[in-house]
Amino acid sequence: MGVGWRLAMQAALYGGDGFFVREREGPADHFRTSVHASPLFAGALARLVERVDADLGHPDVFDLVDVGAGRGELITALLASLPGPLARRIVPVAVEVAPRPAGLDPAVHWRRDVPAEITGVLVATEWLDNVPLDVVETDEHGRLRKVLVDRATGVETLGAEADPADLFWISRWWPGPGRIEIGWPRDAAWADAVGSIRRGAALCVDYGHVRAERPVLGTLTGFRRGRQVHPVPDGGCDVTAHVAMDAVASAPGVPYRMVRQREALRALGVDGSRPPLELARTDPGRYLRALGEAGAAAELTDPAGLGGHWWLWHTIGLGDRGTMLG
Repeated sequence: MGVGWRLAMQAALYGGDGFFVREREGPADHFRTSVHASPLFAGALARLVERVDADLGHPDVFDLVDVGAGRGELITALLASLPGPLARRIVPVAVEVAPRPAGLDPAVHWRRDVPAEITGVLVATEWLDNVPLDVVETDEHGRLRKVLVDRATGVETLGAEADPADLFWISRWWPGPGRIEIGWPRDAAWADAVGSIRRGAALCVDYGHVRAERPVLGTLTGFRRGRQVHPVPDGGCDVTAHVAMDAVASAPGVPYRMVRQREALRALGVDGSRPPLELARTDPGRYLRALGEAGAAAELTDPAGLGGHWWLWHTIGLGDRGTMLG
């Protein structure tokens, strides 16, 4: 007998030997994110951190929290990208369910939950898409029913009708019938994370959609060894679904701005422009380095790929200061 997708995802991703918990391999073995694509991504985020530090008045202690830290790739790259005076004031925190990886900078605090009080920046890159959720489908009678899944095979069946909490969320955020991925667990997770910030900013980077563009057939899928696969919740592959970004953005009840990654990175100096050909004649080595950076920047800003991700940005306790792109 099947179980709801939310329970199946929780067990497959975060249970005993779940996909994100096991030590023998990491998420980077299965899928590629902006963090893995190029150090230009961390460099852009470092510039953002510098802006928030200035908006905060350069506090003696600056919390830098990476939620869904993987194996510490982003927090490590950020620490290496920040200028020395700021880096020395940083308290780096990695939030992850997996055990602390060997060789991680001992300065990084490794924990399973978001700190209760943050003054600084909280970053979550491709975290919410792995927060478990339920799925419902419209049956032949027009009723919305829970989708149940066999954890060993991934075979789906329809179960009981959607419960009131799910129907309330659907009525606000998901127009029309079809296959619906119920996003309120992501809304709650993000609201809790943002609620921990006393002064500073929160950034969510993820792939997703907004109300006018909800996918009729849903987005739930799996990834294994760099390939998209059928989502079998047995712990052997990543199980992920796109994020209802507008719902998540509204959940914390604080102002926000939301743009595509392409726009955000270009505003932070990552644009993918090719270096001038004249540089190849005057300084071939520099030209080749610049050409490599341009290629990496092009991947990060490709609107059909990583550049199509959403950046959701909140500032807390900064008044009119702290705009992401200003």
